[in-house]
Amino acid sequence: MAQQNRTNWRNLFTILSIMVLVGTEVFGVAIAGGWAIAGLFELGHVVGYVLMGLFSLLATYALVILWKRCTAVEPISGRA
Repeated sequence: MAQQNRTNWRNLFTILSIMVLVGTEVFGVAIAGGWAIAGLFELGHVVGYVLMGLFSLLATYALVILWKRCTAVEPISGRA
């Protein structure tokens, strides 16, 4: 008999909540860090936006790693 994969909604909601909380903090730090470094060294608006973009890419990478680790600990799909 074929086995069905069922979604574990509790784990999914837990992981999504973690991602929203951590993502907000990480992206906030990325944007603020780029703005602060550009302002501190008087690098101008364009360099500030570039730094914000680069730091946001690092934040995205951190969130992808966090997603992988969270789903390893709290599996979303399980067997029925």
